[in-house]
Amino acid sequence: MASRVRAPLSLVAAPAPREASDTELALALRAGEPWAVTEVWHRYAAMVLRMAERALGSRSDAEDLAQEVFYRVCARASSLRDPNSLRSFVYSVAIRLLKTALRYRRLRRWLSFHAPETLIDLSECKVDVEGRDLLRRFYVLLDRLSARDRLVFLCRRVESMTVEEIATAMELSESTVKRSLLHSSQQLSRWVKADAALAELAFVHVGRQP
Repeated sequence: MASRVRAPLSLVAAPAPREASDTELALALRAGEPWAVTEVWHRYAAMVLRMAERALGSRSDAEDLAQEVFYRVCARASSLRDPNSLRSFVYSVAIRLLKTALRYRRLRRWLSFHAPETLIDLSECKVDVEGRDLLRRFYVLLDRLSARDRLVFLCRRVESMTVEEIATAMELSESTVKRSLLHSSQQLSRWVKADAALAELAFVHVGRQP
């Protein structure tokens, strides 16, 4: 995946007016204002990096994907019809790229060989050596899901997005999101229960309803 917006984002000299609303930021971004490029990065980079890191299990891959996300957000700002939905627009771009990345990884079974020390703790708790091994095994289970089901599960259970937000970001109907969430939860619950060690982890609440 191309990395197109690394240093330039931090080298824009114009100060970013942090008091600008998301709507004003979106309008400025569509107008090609230099400060808007910097500000959209400062405002949403942490959100995108966190989601990508949890989805991919790798900080370096998350950083590469985030660069591509903001390149596309800036390049496609003119397609943002509703300036009030900038946050959803950024989410949707990130999710589309994550879906592509996960589909590619699933074909290669990439996560099955991922080093445990690079995996991300979904509960944000401290992880010891044994914990890292359990996380690796849980990521392998996540990799058995389709890209769509995995992203729906992570957006709902880890990012705490609403069904409505997920539907908008992923361009799905709410009923499809609910079916996908139910299916992924049931699948993960069954797989986790088959692993005695994983079944004991408190952070794997995969059996809950949408």
